Amino acid sequence: MAENGDKEQKLDLDTKICEQVEYYFGDHNLPRDKFLNQQILLDDGWVPLETMIKFNRLSKLTKDFNTILQALKQSKTELLEIDEDKCKIRRSPAKPLPELNDEYKNSLKNKSVYIKGFPTSANLDDIKEWLKDKGPIENIQMRRTLQKEFKGSIFLIFNTEDEAKKFLEDRNRKYNDSDMIILSKEEYFAKKNQERKLNKSEEKAKSKQENEEAQKQAEDAERKLMEERVGRLLKFSGDLDNMTSREDLSALFQAHGDIEWIDFSRGAKEGIVLFKMNAKKALDKAMAANNDDLKLKGKAVKWELIEGDAEKEALKKIMEDKQESFNKRKGRDGRKFKGKGRGGKGNDSSQRKRIQFQGKKKKFDSSDEDDMEESVSPPKVTAKSEESAGPKNGTEAPGSPKKRSLDDKADDGPALKQSKTEAGDQ
Repeated sequence: MAENGDKEQKLDLDTKICEQVEYYFGDHNLPRDKFLNQQILLDDGWVPLETMIKFNRLSKLTKDFNTILQALKQSKTELLEIDEDKCKIRRSPAKPLPELNDEYKNSLKNKSVYIKGFPTSANLDDIKEWLKDKGPIENIQMRRTLQKEFKGSIFLIFNTEDEAKKFLEDRNRKYNDSDMIILSKEEYFAKKNQERKLNKSEEKAKSKQENEEAQKQAEDAERKLMEERVGRLLKFSGDLDNMTSREDLSALFQAHGDIEWIDFSRGAKEGIVLFKMNAKKALDKAMAANNDDLKLKGKAVKWELIEGDAEKEALKKIMEDKQESFNKRKGRDGRKFKGKGRGGKGNDSSQRKRIQFQGKKKKFDSSDEDDMEESVSPPKVTAKSEESAGPKNGTEAPGSPKKRSLDDKADDGPALKQSKTEAGDQ
């Protein structure tokens, strides 16, 4: 019994070694593996076993050259050759890599299957164990988030299109009593494209609704502000002194009513005052204090309250002007000035200019209210396999990305540009 158990363990180890090494030199990995391609150029395709045992998944199985060679001799694929000195291996020249043309790409798509439903804690060995009786497999791509966490879904590439079709015939498969979602790659992308269109349509409708609600809220707020200011407008007109300013108006009513806004420009012959209180009360107080002869810089002025539609139009214009003024001030306050660094002061002349400008600016009191869950595009491969990146020596240039040695590499197989492919050894 013990001998039979040892024999079964050896056969199992031989199978795993063959699968792993043949994966490295297989149709799927080799074209994408920059490091391995560099190695096979050095010696007519031969790669030393000394280099091969530095690949994490193989080294976990064994580092013994004889064990590796004996396992490869059992293979019936005839994919690999062993050199006479029994210290190197290479892909057989009689088994050239397929051309990466449209025909090959279509074949690859037709051999691919999407499977979802694995626990995110599952690793490559767990998945391979589940797949071991489900047909010959060329590659397993474990799909990951940007944080390198397993999503619970894979892309599976079978050796042939027929094997993929056969697998798709039974979609009621389970993993530890959990139902699986199984789709052809074409079905998967069609489904994701449909979901993307639906999401885009929903987002557009949601954005439209949010914009309408925001506009309604803005209109309600504007209406409320205007309602609060009804009865606060006072219009003035006359042959005013050309040097009459808003400061003059502010001084005239200073003791009789607080002013929120003055719509007037120097040299104009008329304008509007928006009070923070009832305009008639402010006017009556000012009139009483001036014996009913309220003049502006010695000039006779016609004072009149604004009501009805004229009041609404005037208030609307004033509120727009207030908002514009607020936006300008906000932009000016947030403007960055050149200086001597963070917290540093600029030159004295620039400070003086700003101080002089601020001295000329008169401000009045105002009450301003102020998975897709998963990638839709097919995975793009990198030139470098996560499993088979060779050791690097020397000093890296400052700022250059740090390169990991083979011992630092994750043992989950070749990397992709956007999603990580784990070494599928079928």
